[in-house]
Amino acid sequence: MVVDDAAFMRMMIKDTLTKDGLGDIVEAADGEQAVQQYEASKPDLTIMDITMPNKDGLEALKEIKSKHPEALIVMCSAMGQEAMVVEAIKLGARDFIVKPFKADRILKTVRDLLK
Repeated sequence: MVVDDAAFMRMMIKDTLTKDGLGDIVEAADGEQAVQQYEASKPDLTIMDITMPNKDGLEALKEIKSKHPEALIVMCSAMGQEAMVVEAIKLGARDFIVKPFKADRILKTVRDLLK
């Protein structure tokens, strides 16, 4: 699952993953939708932005992990948000990708976690 309030960012990540052979990717535009989509589709892995409207990525991470401790969630956000990175890892995020990111960084993270 790809969660970001910017449609172009969701498309970019989704394109990167599908070109690598990963399919069946669901999307969410905010943390509220992410929690609902997680419940509906139980994705193998979630890549989620931190700063979003309605419910931010940290709140969504906390909510998903409380019900599904096995959830593989990778957070991503802009540079300069070290405190949020630490908080995300404490809440159970498996990794953190800094924007702007390169396609190979996303693919390496996804492959490592889905082994």
